[in-house]
Amino acid sequence: MSNVLINAPKTAKSGELIELKALIMHPMETGFRPGTNGRIIPRNIIQRFVATWNGEEIFSMAFSPAIAANPFVSFFVVARQSGTVELHWTGDEGFDVKEQVAIAVG
Repeated sequence: MSNVLINAPKTAKSGELIELKALIMHPMETGFRPGTNGRIIPRNIIQRFVATWNGEEIFSMAFSPAIAANPFVSFFVVARQSGTVELHWTGDEGFDVKEQVAIAVG
């Protein structure tokens, strides 16, 4: 299980540019590092991040083995309507985490 920290405004004015920030704690492994037994530790990274607002994609990115552990994502979006922003991470070993925040636009 992963811990997620999300920083998003609870309210925004229509047309306002807002910043959404997310930090996900995840034990990343590149798949290139040897373990204590000399064998390569299997790759375990977050591969994809997608953000949607009321089901419409507003931001996405792909990660690579060079990404740091506990990746931090920050992006801007124009607030157009009240609703739910869903943040979705997927990765190796069946990693799949979804978190939601509600934003009221007035």
